[in-house]
Amino acid sequence: MNAVTIIGSINLDTTLRVKEMPKPGETIHAIEHFTAGGGKGANQAVAAKRSGAETYFIGAVGNDGAGAMMTDLMSQDEINLTGVTTLEKTATGQAFIMVDNAGENSIMIYAGANNAFTPKQVQEHQEIIEKIILLGEAKRFVTELAYLIQRLIIDHLHVIGDIYDRGPAPDKIMDRLMSYHSLDIQLGNHDMIWLAAYSGSLACLANVVRICARYGNLDLLEERYAIDLTALKKFSLETYKENPAFAPKKNPYRALTEDEKQVAMRVQQAIAIIQEKLEGQIIGRRPDFNLAHRLRLDKIQGETITFDECRYTLINSCFQTVSEEQPYQLTREEKQIIDDLLTQFQSSPRLTKHMRFLMEKASLYLVYNQNLLIHGCLPLNADGTFQAYTFKGHSYSGKALVDFFQEMLEEAYAQPASTDDYATDCLWYLWCGEGSSLFGKRAMKTFERYFLAEKETHYEEKNPYYSLRDTVEVCERILDEFEVTGENRHIINGHTPVKRTKGESPIKANGTLLVIDGGFSKSYQTITGIAGYTLLYNSFGLQLTAHKSFSSKETAILNNQDIHSIKQVIDRPLQRLLVKDTTIGKELLKQSQALQKQMKQNQ
Repeated sequence: MNAVTIIGSINLDTTLRVKEMPKPGETIHAIEHFTAGGGKGANQAVAAKRSGAETYFIGAVGNDGAGAMMTDLMSQDEINLTGVTTLEKTATGQAFIMVDNAGENSIMIYAGANNAFTPKQVQEHQEIIEKIILLGEAKRFVTELAYLIQRLIIDHLHVIGDIYDRGPAPDKIMDRLMSYHSLDIQLGNHDMIWLAAYSGSLACLANVVRICARYGNLDLLEERYAIDLTALKKFSLETYKENPAFAPKKNPYRALTEDEKQVAMRVQQAIAIIQEKLEGQIIGRRPDFNLAHRLRLDKIQGETITFDECRYTLINSCFQTVSEEQPYQLTREEKQIIDDLLTQFQSSPRLTKHMRFLMEKASLYLVYNQNLLIHGCLPLNADGTFQAYTFKGHSYSGKALVDFFQEMLEEAYAQPASTDDYATDCLWYLWCGEGSSLFGKRAMKTFERYFLAEKETHYEEKNPYYSLRDTVEVCERILDEFEVTGENRHIINGHTPVKRTKGESPIKANGTLLVIDGGFSKSYQTITGIAGYTLLYNSFGLQLTAHKSFSSKETAILNNQDIHSIKQVIDRPLQRLLVKDTTIGKELLKQSQALQKQMKQNQ
């Protein structure tokens, strides 16, 4: 067992809940009053002991009721208090805290015995401290204590997608999440294509490789997931030429070498054409997806293309493997490459571990503590009613539509050897289909952005959800659809970065809907103006925290910088939320009732 020694303050905390803070000279009534053990040092000691460490505490209390109460509380946790001195002429430290309905607080501290505790008295317990240093455990002790505090502050973590959104190291995020004590994940569209690729969708696999090439992250596949791209690179270098339109985007995390840029440029061309062919095959065999208007390769005529009654001149052409007679048929080499990539994806140990974890912890939506957590949207008509889509002859809308997609995900994941079944094709539809709750647009314009100069053809029309989600009535209808009850219920979205630089607010519909996509990825931070959002939820209500950009640990240490965040109160209910009112609390009540019933039957 690790040993921990803490030198710090011991306070008795008295908290008063008030409607609003009193003005000078004003007398007000408190809504609620309670006392509890406190003090930074005492809190750390309790946390350390409850985490399994042998804990010693050095500090001081007064010879009074507060001191007796505090030592009794700490003794109940079996903390070694031989280093705690009782002072006869000084009262125990106390903190007096007022918290108003807006979540603001005012704290007064009477240091008492804490201030009377002298270095000489600490010196009397120097042997314990020196033992930690002598054993070379000081750095580890401080580090573990910091992680312990983090662990105790956060009981449960919700990740509202997109772990795999174009960043260079989603694998590191997955490793960290896998070591986390309690979490769930609501899948984003980029998470979906990785899961879909692993589940057998060749079109999604092509998208994954193309996006890695486009954003300079081929090393993610090769070095971290051990995917051998030799055959794809050889084919790309032999078949495609330099084409600046396919040069990789600037990687904000590392500079690519010239060779890496040249390879990524050609790989992106090769896999983009393979992707167009595979997507055309899905559209052909799934007429109920209603995506025939997205077919492009069969409409190419030399250096032009005609669709939607308009004729355009092609730019950046790289269609040398596209047959006029069978434009969506892969060449022999292309088929060998994509089949080999799928085999490698499904046999990569590390990727398998990450995808299994995603399936274990993730879903398309979650109702939790009066909140509907959903990454993207719920497809709506312009009048705010739920948009209906037909699959396999059945019409789905609202919650039933998302439940159908969840069923397809589970079915496709369970049969990875099948690459062209309906469920697997539905995962590709979730990536780019009009009725997808993850995509939320009428069409994905990858072809147009690569091969047409006309900017108007690049525009991707959003579902009406994104303009209507600022309407309380629409949000309430969605919450009713998902049977979310309670006075303080919310919809929590990710997916669309909040453009704070343009004055956009993450709070919609008078606080009924919150968008917490603020740009953790550096690529988005010039758009959002911040480095991401964290939504904090506890018994007092909701707070939204906006994080400023953070450079590195080294810079923070050298310049004594902190991670700066701005908190904004969303709501503060008059009555604090009790454990029995939470999702976990309700489950515990069910288990308790079941156990009581079983005990009665066994009597």
